[in-house]
Amino acid sequence: MASRASRDARTMLFVPATRLERVAKAQASGADLVIIDLEDAVAETDKAEARRALADFLEHASAPLFVRTNGAGTDHFEADLALCSHADAVTGIMLPKAENAEDVQRARVDGKALWPLVESVRGVSNIPSIATCDGIERLTFGALDLSLDLGAEAGSDGAVTVLDQCRAQLILHSRLNRLAGPVESVEPDFRNTEKVAAVALRAAQMGFTGMLCIHPGQIEPVRRAFSPTDEQLAWARRVVNGVAEHGATFQLDGQMVDEPVIQRARRLIAAAE
Repeated sequence: MASRASRDARTMLFVPATRLERVAKAQASGADLVIIDLEDAVAETDKAEARRALADFLEHASAPLFVRTNGAGTDHFEADLALCSHADAVTGIMLPKAENAEDVQRARVDGKALWPLVESVRGVSNIPSIATCDGIERLTFGALDLSLDLGAEAGSDGAVTVLDQCRAQLILHSRLNRLAGPVESVEPDFRNTEKVAAVALRAAQMGFTGMLCIHPGQIEPVRRAFSPTDEQLAWARRVVNGVAEHGATFQLDGQMVDEPVIQRARRLIAAAE
């Protein structure tokens, strides 16, 4: 069954379905969630064999896993979904190329979390309806595929400006529909941990609550970015202690503290816990 663990996950690590021997290492990496990938990481000619290998693997798997299926418009989708439906170890499904509510509803499986992955202009335009679908736990997006569809230069400042429109939609509609916080796209420059940390921190500042990872070396910088700092926690505890002493409105370090500030402090403490 889907659990709160996937709602609160900050670090999600992909493992190709053709390299299932890496799953144990991925689970030991400290990642909050491991996602086995049947889509982009598997060549078209290898998909059927990868699915058979995954089915055998899942018969003996005990730790919870997510699976990224192939898209709803592919010949592999129904078989991928059937595999996930019957495997107790699969607690969630990531649906790539999510473009409309109808396809998202097709991917719904009772008892399993559903994460639509928005990767096209059509998908972005339909975020408002996608986000209302039953069974969705979190929203995420694919920056590389979306940049390609937009005709934007992936990784450039211009592309980031346009992609931020998608990010804003994911944040707004996640809140409107009481979904768990959205998940940032992967950073392909996985060896540059400073860049990974910067991308993750910017996403956290925007309102994202986790990030997709493609290498174990990304886990720690992403985790730090989505975790309160010691300074933030010290401030948050002073705010909460101030409420007990002064009530709902008071000054702290020359700044006014009222309900929104108090709620932010409590969220920081809850995130740390």
